[in-house]
Amino acid sequence: MQIPIILQTTGLLVLSNVFMTVAWYGHLKNLASKPWWIAALISWGIALFEYLLQVPANRLGYTQYSLAQLKILQEVLTLLVFLPFAMFYMNQPFKLDYVWAGLCLVGAVYFIFRN
Repeated sequence: MQIPIILQTTGLLVLSNVFMTVAWYGHLKNLASKPWWIAALISWGIALFEYLLQVPANRLGYTQYSLAQLKILQEVLTLLVFLPFAMFYMNQPFKLDYVWAGLCLVGAVYFIFRN
């Protein structure tokens, strides 16, 4: 049984976003006392795994979805991955603004995926 393209693409993009979020923001917690260039090198190493997942995800998704649809999907998944990371790993407080931003993205998904 073949897994639908949207699920394959979404799964790869979620995993890609985990690596992206750690690469972009994890150094703020773990490497704060290190020089910026060390944090950059480590982040680039982590980002390699992001790209190893993101590139095939977009190539696969582009077989059925437009570039704009892939971009909006990516942005929604970025927020879905970022919120738990920010709250649970970086100990940031929940803000109602996250809900409003999420609703704006729901609107974006509606407009970009409607026929």
